[in-house]
Order: sequence, then structure tokens, then C-alpha cells
Amino acid sequence: MADEAYRAVFIRIHPTGKMVLSLTTQADGREGEYAELVARELGVPALDVKVVPADTDRFGVGHGYNATPSDGSAEAVRSATAKILDKARLIAGAGMRTSPAQLAWRDGRFTAEDGQSMTIAEVALYSYGSGELPPGVEGGLDAQTVYRS
Repeated sequence: MADEAYRAVFIRIHPTGKMVLSLTTQADGREGEYAELVARELGVPALDVKVVPADTDRFGVGHGYNATPSDGSAEAVRSATAKILDKARLIAGAGMRTSPAQLAWRDGRFTAEDGQSMTIAEVALYSYGSGELPPGVEGGLDAQTVYRS
């Protein structure tokens, strides 16, 4: 049964730009690596990423989650950061009044051809209501990946 249960990671970026990475799995000693991975993917200092293993506040207890540490956790974190970057690109485009397709992501910021730029923290603040969002895009900046491994 445990091998059939799924695992999940959830990343939330607060309006301050600080981040929480929640895991369904118990601590496995790699929490620092996961924080570094999120930091590298999203262009922030690792100290801005809090990792919460076995986050029952987020995922609850007894909902079919597998709490056993998994080699698939790092890939799930990458998947969640990619989802955040996809949504952040749309929001940054709205914030800079440019096409999201015209934005380049490098060195922790989205940059438009005209030189405007927004960091992920600026996009997070914007996403929580400081600017108009693209049609169909909800406020906030978070993502979840559910996986089995």
C-alpha cells in the first residue's frame, strides 16, 4: 500500500518574496539541498526558502500520502518551480505590459526587451494584488506537484 500512495511537494511564495517548500515526506537529511534547489531555480538566496518536511498543516494526516522519503523529491521540486516560473512569466508580462513570450528569465529576474525587469519577489508581491492580473490567472504565487516513486 505504501508504494502505491502518492507524495507531494508544495511551494508558496509570500508577498515578501520568502518561500515555503512543504513536503509530504518525513525529513531525509536533504532539506538543505531542496532549499538550494528552489533557490537556484527561482533566483533567490537559499535562506529565503523554508523547508517543512511532513507538513501535516498543509497536507493533513491520513489522506493517502506516502511519508517515506523518496529519490523523486528533487524532481518534484523542479516540477513545482517550473510551474511557478510559468505562472510568474504571465504575471510579469502583465506587470511590465509586455508579452510574456518576450520575457527572458536569467539571473533571478524576468527581463523585457526594453530593459524592464522584475525579480520573482517583485512578481510575488504584484501577484497578491498590487497590480492587474492577466485574464484567468489567480492571485498568489504557488504550485504543487504530486508524484509517485
